[in-house]
Amino acid sequence: MSQVIEYSDKVMDHFTNPRNVGEIEGASGVGTVGNAKCGDIMRIYLDIDENETIRDCKFKTFGCGAAVATSSMATEMIKGKSVEDALKLTNKAVQEALGGLPPVKIHCSLLAEEAVHAALWDYAEKKGITIEGLKPPVNDIDETEEFYKTTGE
Repeated sequence: MSQVIEYSDKVMDHFTNPRNVGEIEGASGVGTVGNAKCGDIMRIYLDIDENETIRDCKFKTFGCGAAVATSSMATEMIKGKSVEDALKLTNKAVQEALGGLPPVKIHCSLLAEEAVHAALWDYAEKKGITIEGLKPPVNDIDETEEFYKTTGE
């Protein structure tokens, strides 16, 4: 017997009408993360101007509806923001903006947070700069998921 998963109207809207889908040619930063357990893969592209403002961002996600919705919402939340503000994006903020996620789909918001941070890391490496508070990216979200389970953050 399978369990029915309930999604908020906002999750359904971002899944059926995702914003910012695609790639950015010659992106300032690109971040890719995945989850080996469920097979979701998320890639975020950033176009950052000379003032360190995110001019544009796009995503490509292979995964479930929640993964697509969190990608879409995360790009909406950081577009037009400074690199510093984008770094503050959290999985909880993405969840709240979507009106919540079922517990079994929380990892999707972790993917979105980590993909944005990985793209910022790539940008910093390309520019030869350090972004205060930015940690090296993880390849598999399971590493981060364990952190959230143990710390409750």
